[in-house]
Amino acid sequence: MILAFDGSRIDGPAYTGVVSLAHRSPGWLDETVVTWSTYGLALVALLMAVGWWRARHRSATAALTGLTAPVIVAVAYGANSVLKFAVREDRPCHSLHVSTLEACPAPGDWSFPSNHAAIAAAAAVILFFVSRRLGAVAVVAACAMTASRVWVGAHYPHDVLAGAVVGGLVALCAGLFLRREVPGALAGHLAATRLRPLLLAS
Repeated sequence: MILAFDGSRIDGPAYTGVVSLAHRSPGWLDETVVTWSTYGLALVALLMAVGWWRARHRSATAALTGLTAPVIVAVAYGANSVLKFAVREDRPCHSLHVSTLEACPAPGDWSFPSNHAAIAAAAAVILFFVSRRLGAVAVVAACAMTASRVWVGAHYPHDVLAGAVVGGLVALCAGLFLRREVPGALAGHLAATRLRPLLLAS
């Protein structure tokens, strides 16, 4: 039997308070939050695609950063998953035995840190390096995602906060590295190859 960490000792009361509020809230609100929690990352992916597409009209360097955004998000997800398997925190619905809006995951589907929060935060941060406007929209989406994961009962508050920090830090380090170490000359060279349609609109 695998020993699992009980995260309820950190902010269990805050979690149960949010879950209790969710059960007392109007059905339309719960349905909206559940839908966002389930499909919201698709909007985040769409924002990354739009960011790359629009960057093609500005410069090859900006478009190259936009192209790397999904890779950076994948790296953030991988780093978060490594931490998740290292900590092995049981889901709150198992530790606290509460009824949640989202079906309780099977044992072994660890809770800390939240992958959803890590992905959303990583996308939001790297998007700032592509477009500040889209980055701001992505930040709002990321905040809504982190809140929704607690609302539906999938995570403790500290799970989503940690996931957002992990994803955000990975994306920030990657974005700064690209800005400093990847010169515009490289992007220009790539734009002169068959990759040009990916980097420049004309």
